Amino acid sequence: MDKKTLRAMIREKKRQMTQEEIFARSEKLKVLLLETEAYRQAKTIYGYLSYNQEVRTLPILEQALRDGKQVAVPKVYGDEMRFILMEDLTRVAKGYSGIPEPVDDGPLARDKHALVLMPGLAFDKEGRRIGYGGGFYDRFLAAEPEHPTAALCYDFQMLPHLDTDPFDVPVDLVLYV
Repeated sequence: MDKKTLRAMIREKKRQMTQEEIFARSEKLKVLLLETEAYRQAKTIYGYLSYNQEVRTLPILEQALRDGKQVAVPKVYGDEMRFILMEDLTRVAKGYSGIPEPVDDGPLARDKHALVLMPGLAFDKEGRRIGYGGGFYDRFLAAEPEHPTAALCYDFQMLPHLDTDPFDVPVDLVLYV
């Protein structure tokens, strides 16, 4: 199945989810992530702010702040994505493609070993990922390859095998419920 068809299929399955189901699964995924060694060892979490029916990341980012970690979320500048440190997770507005982004342009996050939470539409057990098509995370991780990465997804987003392009950066850890 080509990427366009796969993206449409997964988007449709996500649209069929109720808010209650999204929040319940998101809470389970939060618990799973907080138990990982990758989370425990990270001094900084490079998260993202959920959009549409994505796994809800705000509770994870709030917990990371309570745990004394730095939290950064992406902001898009043209074809480049930069992570902005945030202490107040309410200082956001719609940005690229309507996705929530920080209002501020700084301070920039500079932790080369921060745990990066990876959004995406489909994943497989080898960590291959089909994103939303912008290539922002692949370009970011190509420039900063030392980051550990983790993805949180719903069970229907996990597929037996994905064919990806050579420039697609795989995810280290995929958690799903």
